[in-house]
Amino acid sequence: MSERDTDAQVTEAERAALDLANVDEAARNDALQSMADAIRAHEDEILAANEEDVEAAEEMLERGEYTQALVDRLELDAAKLDDIAAMVESVAEQDDPLGETLAARELDEDLELYKVAVPIGVVATVFESRPDALVQIAALALKSGNAVILKGGSEASESNRVLYDVIREATEDLPTGWAQLIEAREDVDRLLEMDDKVDLVMPRGSSAFVSYIQDNTQIPVLGHTEGVCHVYVDEDADLEMAEDVAFDAKVQYPAVCNAVETLLVSEAVADEFLPGMVERYEDAGVELRGDEATRDIVDIDPATEDDWDTEYGDLELAIKVVEDVYDAVDHVNAHGSKHTESILTEDEDAAAVFMRGIDAASVFHNASTRFADGYRYGLGAEVGISTGKIHARGPVGLEGLTTYKYYLEGDGQLVATYSGEDAAPFTHEDFDAEWQPGRLSGE
Repeated sequence: MSERDTDAQVTEAERAALDLANVDEAARNDALQSMADAIRAHEDEILAANEEDVEAAEEMLERGEYTQALVDRLELDAAKLDDIAAMVESVAEQDDPLGETLAARELDEDLELYKVAVPIGVVATVFESRPDALVQIAALALKSGNAVILKGGSEASESNRVLYDVIREATEDLPTGWAQLIEAREDVDRLLEMDDKVDLVMPRGSSAFVSYIQDNTQIPVLGHTEGVCHVYVDEDADLEMAEDVAFDAKVQYPAVCNAVETLLVSEAVADEFLPGMVERYEDAGVELRGDEATRDIVDIDPATEDDWDTEYGDLELAIKVVEDVYDAVDHVNAHGSKHTESILTEDEDAAAVFMRGIDAASVFHNASTRFADGYRYGLGAEVGISTGKIHARGPVGLEGLTTYKYYLEGDGQLVATYSGEDAAPFTHEDFDAEWQPGRLSGE
């Protein structure tokens, strides 16, 4: 695709964003339902395209260039497609994020300031091999009134093309160009130069990839990086529950960013807990590595320093015995990716130390890290999980795709009235009201 084509796509998206911001909630919800219906109606076509991607990926797997986890993330079936369509419907069912009055303040009599939620504008996303990511992102962008530029991984190119065509056809009544698909690396490089037209870039991938995006653009970047997640089994844990949670966090779906990669165990319960836990992991095919203290208790391979910083994305896990909750906090803050961490304990004080001391977007008590997900958080879906701290953090749903405007409703007031020795005072009183155009003139 040429630079001119990329420029035209982004320009079209910019124009569409202005129009989409004024499309009412009912029309946006109708379009989302049309998307869901179209995905179900085109099941055979989508699965046929996906089969091409999976076959090509399996060839790369045989050559050692892809991992099994990547192939697992890539593959679709009828059940997954129905889940994708249901996800779109769940986004439609969410409250409208636009037009909400976030704050209202009287500056003076008949001079009222409103802070109102509005779309960001044009958001660009560069994401990994999961084809469902394209649909999730498009659905959330539509519900939040944003135009979206989509760039998926080359390994999912056939699936993404068909899904994009299905979405575009299903939403043909919306402003033309609200969703755009780009495919080539050079298109991304050109996109990153267009800070005058693109309002936000959301990359999903490795830390190195996100850093590349950040280093090559002046557009604000909301980064979704790797998930080096931990589960810590405290000395006061319910060990039966801890075994179930630690197992779920690794085995339920190991290919995703909220799966646990390192299990930390208090030395006070390591002798009692580790043998049964390791046996259960090994029965499920998990490849285990441990520090010296762990290997004094169970027979597994030794862990290296690199293991503590690795996102496996597969049935692999590192295990470390720590002194106590403070030692666990230190380890997580040194090696975690600020994604999701969990403590398993019946001691409320230990839970508080862990949850307050950990620097991460999500910190759990007695729950699997796999709960870190936009759908499970009740956000409908997510465009990604932000491990940064600015604008949005954790699973980014509709709220993370909005910003706000200040609307001031007056009745001919002049700044001069509030300046100088005889200046009138501001009242600056907050009140509860929804902004409506011409609110004061209608009273």
